[in-house]
Amino acid sequence: MSTGKLVLGILGGVAAGAILGILFAPEKGSKTRKKIADKGNDFASGLKRKFEDSYKNIANNHDGLIEDNKDFANK
Repeated sequence: MSTGKLVLGILGGVAAGAILGILFAPEKGSKTRKKIADKGNDFASGLKRKFEDSYKNIANNHDGLIEDNKDFANK
């Protein structure tokens, strides 16, 4: 199993567990809905941050490859 699939599976399990835990908690519906929305926002923020980090990493690698190719071409 690839690392990406493993991480995605773990994140999905954590999210499902958190949602089920909140849904079965003995609180008012409005509080439960707010908790679900907050957890969703937290998850989305984390996912966005990871995407941005990955994008920056890819961009940096791309820039490095361009420089390496220029150096190689000049030799």
